[in-house]
Amino acid sequence: MSSRAHYCHADGCRERVPPKMLMCKKHWKMVPQHLKDEVWAHYQPGQERLDDTSPAISGDYLEAAQAAVDAVARLEGRL
Repeated sequence: MSSRAHYCHADGCRERVPPKMLMCKKHWKMVPQHLKDEVWAHYQPGQERLDDTSPAISGDYLEAAQAAVDAVARLEGRL
């Protein structure tokens, strides 16, 4: 992992994950497969790098990622 801490994006989770991962294993398993497919369809390798060589994070990726986060929040009673 990089020197910058990166955490699972599930609401309230403080599990450290590699920067290219959206969630920890526990929360990723809760995401419905169709939403996982959407996240990976719009992920561009290297987009997590915060430098001039990284590809831009697309709006489609951000929407898919938010849908995955919201799905987990609903399952955990946070939405």
